[in-house]
Amino acid sequence: MYSKIYFVFIFLSLIGFSVFPQEIKKGEVYIYARQVVDTLASESMHGRGYVNAGDSIAANYIKTEFKKAGLSSFSGDYYQKFEFPINTFQNETPSFSINHLNEQWKAGQNYLVSAGCPSIIKQKELEAVWFDSATVSSLELMKKFTKKKFERKWIIIDSHGITDKDKLKLFDFMKANPYNAFGIVFVNDKKLTWTCSQKVSKFPSVELLINDSLRNRIVKSKKINIAFESKNKFIPKHISQNVIGYIQGSIYPDSFIIYSAHYDHLGQMGKDVYFPGANDNASGCAMLLNLANYYTKLKYKPKCSIVFIAFCGEEVGLLGSKYFTEHPVFPLKNIKFVFNMDIMGTGEEGITVVNGSVFKTEFDMMKEINSQNNYIKDIKMRGKAANSDHYAFSEKGIKSFFIYTMGGIKAYHDIYDRSETLPLNEFENLFNLITKFGDYLQN
Repeated sequence: MYSKIYFVFIFLSLIGFSVFPQEIKKGEVYIYARQVVDTLASESMHGRGYVNAGDSIAANYIKTEFKKAGLSSFSGDYYQKFEFPINTFQNETPSFSINHLNEQWKAGQNYLVSAGCPSIIKQKELEAVWFDSATVSSLELMKKFTKKKFERKWIIIDSHGITDKDKLKLFDFMKANPYNAFGIVFVNDKKLTWTCSQKVSKFPSVELLINDSLRNRIVKSKKINIAFESKNKFIPKHISQNVIGYIQGSIYPDSFIIYSAHYDHLGQMGKDVYFPGANDNASGCAMLLNLANYYTKLKYKPKCSIVFIAFCGEEVGLLGSKYFTEHPVFPLKNIKFVFNMDIMGTGEEGITVVNGSVFKTEFDMMKEINSQNNYIKDIKMRGKAANSDHYAFSEKGIKSFFIYTMGGIKAYHDIYDRSETLPLNEFENLFNLITKFGDYLQN
């Protein structure tokens, strides 16, 4: 399914207009990747989370693409079902405002509620107390602050301008021990970042993005009042699925190489805010599906079996990959290598290889392949990290890499990680690097 934006992109490209800063190759790999990212990051996928069955819609799309590619299934329907608890905001978008400055408070743009936020029914506005640099710089003010009662008040925590490490520890302490406050507001002057939660918090918390001008207007107010409302839906046993397909090896069918990418993202924060997740990780799914098409169309079957896994639950805590390693569909000891792909949409500065220092032989080979073919600018080594779906495998002693691209757009876990701003400018070069490295793994 091609979006209108994609058609505009192709038209502008054909007439010679440069949409992105670098020249982009537009072969079959790139065109299919653009189609996949446009589809998975579209509003119809609901952020590929746990509102409006976003994860199920995305899983069905990937399953359909697996079938088209000609992959076989271990289970008959390509699915590996598992369940987990999740907190969601289904219909009503949480509302927030300070002193009725309503034009400033746009959900997703100016504020986000915490992923574990409980339901708070609309009620009388509550007073807010500002905890900032002035508070921690005065012992007298700190003493007064700690003696106050906050059961019917919000605390606004704003560390703007603080560089002293000891004072910053006070802000961290406040976040964890908010003196029984009704709710907390964390002030942020850089960017908003959302996540997922398997629990419901005891009190509401809001992350607020403001500039100096708005900060001064609020601080100078004689009285600060907050209006807030949220309605959560906690799902104790949400049923989701990994999507798994494979190609049987021609010589070593019981020896497996796994390519993986997670397809889930953050979903929606009510009906008005959704998180597209183009780079994280529709781009990784685009690479996974391109690899599936590539290996099924080879004239000669690969020597070892190749498994393609689209994991769910990564954003909730690497749940899908953990479940797979605990309920494998074939013996884990038969896995030669796991190659996990997450955030594959840029690459101006090259890629980082997590576990590169752990599996140095394979890392050096990837560097050598790149230097011989000049695919991408740089391949940087990183050590062990529990930051994507490779981790569950490496914890079982299985060789695994996790690669992600560097440079370009900064959108991450926010409403701005959109397909129309994701360049995919090194995508074909990355695809060529991965397939060449795949030849090495096969041999």
